Amino acid sequence: MNTPVLKTKRLILRKFTKKDIQALFLILKDEEANQFLPWYPLKSLEEAKNFYEERYAAKYAQPQAYAYAVCLKEDDFPIGYIKVDLEEPHDFGYGLRKEFWHRGIATEAGKAVVEQVKKDGLAYITATHDKNNPRSGNVMKKLGMKYCYSYEEQWQPKDFPVIFRMYQLNFDGNTDFVCQKYWNESEKHFIEA
Repeated sequence: MNTPVLKTKRLILRKFTKKDIQALFLILKDEEANQFLPWYPLKSLEEAKNFYEERYAAKYAQPQAYAYAVCLKEDDFPIGYIKVDLEEPHDFGYGLRKEFWHRGIATEAGKAVVEQVKKDGLAYITATHDKNNPRSGNVMKKLGMKYCYSYEEQWQPKDFPVIFRMYQLNFDGNTDFVCQKYWNESEKHFIEA
């Protein structure tokens, strides 16, 4: 099973490979695109190679992984990434090079991944976004995710406080279930009106 290739109208979602190090570097080096991501922008191809080994090659060695390169069909060159963690709380995340923003690509890729994890029997997914990045929340809403609560975290490795909004989408019919992981880990948590 591992990581099935997914295709949409405009996109191919597939595994990153060693041949994609340059593309991964282009995705992860941009300061604006990485402002809301939990790592610093990459500075070199060597850092991109290490990122690939730690974040992708290790995941692909597992029996199942949802860690995709987002590629345009016309050239199969990665312009972003999208993932769902198998570990609880099944965190869903994505990022795109900024020249591909505002085209519905994250939503299109997200719908394909959501369908796949639902088909594979995951009970739910969660996603969080910095409250200063509402565009990310808009993608979550377009995928059918519902806002549940907000919490403050001393964000690592950048080490500053961030208020995150947590969204969730349940697939198992249990509409009342809300993952409490972030709520319980944070002393400052609340529901925004």
